[in-house]
Amino acid sequence: MKKLVLTLTICAAAISFASAQILPSFQFGLKGGLNFSSLSSSASTTFSNSNQAGYLGGIWMRFGALGFNFQPEVYATSKNVDITDANGGEVKGKFTSIDVPLLFGGKIGAFGVGGRFYTGPLVSFSANKSFSGAADEVAKLQYKDQNYAWQFGVGLDIKKISVDLRYEAGLNKQSYNGYPTRVNLFSLSLAYSLLKF
Repeated sequence: MKKLVLTLTICAAAISFASAQILPSFQFGLKGGLNFSSLSSSASTTFSNSNQAGYLGGIWMRFGALGFNFQPEVYATSKNVDITDANGGEVKGKFTSIDVPLLFGGKIGAFGVGGRFYTGPLVSFSANKSFSGAADEVAKLQYKDQNYAWQFGVGLDIKKISVDLRYEAGLNKQSYNGYPTRVNLFSLSLAYSLLKF
């Protein structure tokens, strides 16, 4: 009897694990979180910058099958950075944008709990930009209408809740005070699945 119960338990677990990984699935939900931005360039001897917290919030979808998934997202994000130039002038930069990452990855797990890993491109559409500080006229970061980046991340799903940790590397160069630079950031977000089948 014990062997029968053990065998049935193992079979049920295997079927649940297989269905979670193989059968097509779809999810839709909301997400929000924090990011920490920085400027990266060879001009670090000309200016320095420190990370400041920003925010992100929007929607996400996930299509999965065979243990892999595709996750497009759309969210508004605020990227903040404090810049100190060679003359000691300080500038607070704030960039608001609409970001659209297209992520590809895999998932492992069963019974509503799973780990994810993913990567993919991101296009960022500028909504506005603002600077304030002593070097306002000198510090002009030419944040174009479109900025391109690449994201890498890991996530944890527990039933309808997801937690994601990501690194975003800027791909195209911006110009800060005549020097090339890229916008990079880390983000930590919490997501909730509103629809799942």
